[in-house]
Amino acid sequence: MSLLPIRTYGDPVLRSRAKEIESIDAKLVALVEDMIETMYEAPGVGLAAPQVGVDKRIFVYDIGEGPKTLINPEIKESSGEWVYEEGCLSVPGLWWPITRPKDVLIVGMDLEGNEVELEGTELLGRVFQHELDHLEGVLLVERLDEDQKKKAMKFIRSEVVIGGGSMRRPPKEQE
Repeated sequence: MSLLPIRTYGDPVLRSRAKEIESIDAKLVALVEDMIETMYEAPGVGLAAPQVGVDKRIFVYDIGEGPKTLINPEIKESSGEWVYEEGCLSVPGLWWPITRPKDVLIVGMDLEGNEVELEGTELLGRVFQHELDHLEGVLLVERLDEDQKKKAMKFIRSEVVIGGGSMRRPPKEQE
């Protein structure tokens, strides 16, 4: 296993819809192992393949119950509303209160090729939605309201060479 570089805001791989996975092979299993190691090292609770430069519809996650993988996921149902401070490994060091559905029903395949249907509420539901956004080419910054987005972009431009570097959380007065 090895750590993979996490792509950051400005990298074009983060802005396009990832391709469906047609077969599960040893190469995909190795990618998942590397993604899990990278997610833990970051540290994060989820990591989508485009975040490590791979144009495939797969993500890994762990909210404290052990690592899991979801291939070709699709949200079938969602309900409720939940505001939670959300961050992203591809926009490191920044967090915003984001409103998303509280409950989701997601379908896809596990790493053994079995079809799965999972219910996620609150944090797990948010992880599913956040990682699926990555597979659709949507970044967290796009979920912000106009004022938040202006502040975020100003901070990103002032602190980072887009597509690389690192970020820190802005002081409270900038949030």
